[in-house]
Amino acid sequence: MSRLKHNIKKYGAKQALTGVLKILPHLSDQNIIRILTIAEKASVNPAFKERVLVIEEKIRQKHPTVEIVKRLNSQLSPNSKKKLITNLFSNAMFEGTRKRQEIFEKEKWRPPFFFVLSPTMRCNLKCTGCYAAQYTKQDVITTEQIDKIFTEAKDLGIYFVTISGGEPFYREDLLDIWKKHNDMFFLVYTNGTLIDEKMAEKLADLGNVAPAISVEGFKEETDKRRGPGVYEKISNAWKYLKEKGVLFGFSATCTKYNAEIIYSDEFIDFMIEQGALFGWYFQYIPIGRMPDTSLMASPEQRAWARDKLEHIRNTRPIILADFWNDGPLAGGCIAGGRVYFHINSQGDIEPCVFTHFTKDNIKDTTIRQALQSDLFKAIQKRQPYSKNLMCPCMIIDNPTVLREIVAETGARPSYTGAESIITESAQFLDEYSKKIHEIWDPVWKERYKEGRALRGIDKEVASKILEEK
Repeated sequence: MSRLKHNIKKYGAKQALTGVLKILPHLSDQNIIRILTIAEKASVNPAFKERVLVIEEKIRQKHPTVEIVKRLNSQLSPNSKKKLITNLFSNAMFEGTRKRQEIFEKEKWRPPFFFVLSPTMRCNLKCTGCYAAQYTKQDVITTEQIDKIFTEAKDLGIYFVTISGGEPFYREDLLDIWKKHNDMFFLVYTNGTLIDEKMAEKLADLGNVAPAISVEGFKEETDKRRGPGVYEKISNAWKYLKEKGVLFGFSATCTKYNAEIIYSDEFIDFMIEQGALFGWYFQYIPIGRMPDTSLMASPEQRAWARDKLEHIRNTRPIILADFWNDGPLAGGCIAGGRVYFHINSQGDIEPCVFTHFTKDNIKDTTIRQALQSDLFKAIQKRQPYSKNLMCPCMIIDNPTVLREIVAETGARPSYTGAESIITESAQFLDEYSKKIHEIWDPVWKERYKEGRALRGIDKEVASKILEEK
């Protein structure tokens, strides 16, 4: 009887989300709230339900969230909108959550929401500080293995995958794989130089691939780090993707030299004008090709950027995520299989794209087995690493944690030199993290002493924070 009840609920949720497509042509503030109500009722994730209520309140207050939804509706092609709703929302957020919850109830461990796959480390650029340069350029993961990875992922309730590199569009087989797995949604980090009009048309036909094009700011900053002429090429890519109705955004790495630019109103307004519907911010981490700690944004710059990000979200119609400054929203570090993990081009399974230590290789094991490894268990046992979720990272905010985990589990570096993050850079990162905590610990204590920052995050994380207060 319970199975029949579940099937009815599952069918009803899919029918409801299909109905969203009928509402979209007549989009209004009220219809946006209707769509969110449908999503809230279809979800089995309490945290998601709570976030929906927050968004509904923002819409009633005429927050830019309304314009984000309208931009998605007006800019995307019908196929892109359909795949966004069916693949990302229906499959990844609803059906996937149900599968992951079933596994948790039966096996007492929960698969992550997504993972990052770097199918190649080949690239036509040589950007300063890029970690991809340290990996071998020979593609080891085969088309068949990637296909198997995605099939296994869906069995675990994972329908959302991020593709990184290297430059993913060097692998022409990915287009066929994305087409085969047309029930999944793919976010692709790319330098954008290989996206011409023909490629934009192919992505429009697929509908389930959203490029995030790397940029360092405007022309001067981008060409300085990525090479002369790169900015012009990615400008063309933006134009083609917008013309074809493809969902796309930007990816920006924050350094000491471009922080004030990439978090500026002028930059965000420019990206919106180009057609970017989302943006992902990263911090420069001293790993990879010629690691340079002097490139890292200062603790003061990170604190400024966090306040600036809040301002932008309240005034601009674009979806933004900052993997370090959004620690409170994510419940701290999301690596080690808690929310995601990384598979590199050699098949090594890493805690995250910046933590280049591994115990398992996908050629010798399964995702299910790797997620229950002692390396991932050691990470999850320590999460969150600090009672201050504004300092979420075990690499730059709590560096002793990474050293402890590597020593405890015997995890090996993914390539020669990866260990420098816990050896040569150790003293610098200890001093850096100390300064970060000096700045943000008092802020956390003041703003979140009553647990207000814990609303909507993982209950287990929230309980750990409250216990430590």
